[in-house]
Amino acid sequence: MTAVVELVEHAPATGHTLRDEVGRALAAAGIVEASPDPYTPGRWLLRAGRKVGAVAVGVPGGEPVTVRITPKVPVGRLMFLLGYSLDPMGAWRDGQVDMGEHRDLLPALAHAVERQIDRALRQGLLQGYRGTEEAALVVRGRIREADQVRRRFGAVLPVEVRYDEFTTDIAENRLLRAAVERVLRLPGIPQAVRRRLLHQRSRLAEVSPLVPGRRLPSWQPSRLNARYQPALRLARAVLDGSSPEHTHGQLAIEGFLFDMNKLFEDFVSVALREALRGSGLTCRLQDPHHLDEADAIRMKPDFVAYDSAGLPVAVADAKYKAEKRDGYPDSDLYQMLAYCTALGLSEGHLIYAKGNAPHAAHTVRHAGIRLHQHALDIGRDPVGLLAEIASLSRQMGTDLPV
Repeated sequence: MTAVVELVEHAPATGHTLRDEVGRALAAAGIVEASPDPYTPGRWLLRAGRKVGAVAVGVPGGEPVTVRITPKVPVGRLMFLLGYSLDPMGAWRDGQVDMGEHRDLLPALAHAVERQIDRALRQGLLQGYRGTEEAALVVRGRIREADQVRRRFGAVLPVEVRYDEFTTDIAENRLLRAAVERVLRLPGIPQAVRRRLLHQRSRLAEVSPLVPGRRLPSWQPSRLNARYQPALRLARAVLDGSSPEHTHGQLAIEGFLFDMNKLFEDFVSVALREALRGSGLTCRLQDPHHLDEADAIRMKPDFVAYDSAGLPVAVADAKYKAEKRDGYPDSDLYQMLAYCTALGLSEGHLIYAKGNAPHAAHTVRHAGIRLHQHALDIGRDPVGLLAEIASLSRQMGTDLPV
């Protein structure tokens, strides 16, 4: 049976010899499109879609099957898209992403996580106040009177109290520890990177682990945690819901996958917002609106710009991949037409990762709404890519200075 399956994002399906339970697990988890080969027993046809990365499927009594999905764009460019989306004003802006010498996605991600956490912890662990509620034998902080009456039935001790404790066991450190532990479980991490991650894990040993299944703790950017912020944003990306970590039957699935659709949408939206910074417009990402007057049909454009009076002046939606080989999909036009109609705009903009159509514009009959379809070349260097976004923002009629 195949121990390592190599796939390429959006490439044609290829055949691989797999145990049936592994093929079914991959299909059920939505990692790839998987179906049995109708002509060859024991062979599965696998096709990667929008997700890239790697997962390991544990096989009882056998060697795990690792599925690696390589992105079509260079890993360095993917890391730039991710980093800029997380921190557009930080070190990612000029494209100098610290990937070490790694050219595969997960080793590069693990290296970047370790380096960011190391920078965050160089001055020691951040401390802060954490609210604690407990039953104590001495009064500390404030007595929770309602809990005391309900739980202790008039007894003097123990006392239900709430107090603020100055500690390193705060949300920021807990997120960093969770990210390190998450990356350590990923398949294909080089030993040198793994050793450095274990060192970071030891620095965070006194911090409480996160409880599986619970919401991630929240944190607020401030002057005090400024040195942590790049690492925290990357940690959140590692811990988000795009990472499979579950079981299917008797098979455990562990790994990390980027959703290229979401990554592209996030990058385009953030880059447009940064291009419009200082223009006097207010930009909102995934801002909810309704198509109908009864507010029953909800819609969330990727990007909407508003003037000083709060009125929409531009709308855009990012689409990573066209669905038709002969051009852009018509369904995207219908969606943008709905956005423009509900927002009262005469123009709308669809932005694609560069494909086989450079630019198109359509004027809708009897409506006078003009729908633009732009092609963004994400293979360009970071400086050129951001310049292309700035040029596109000017085409959206926002009156930016050239």
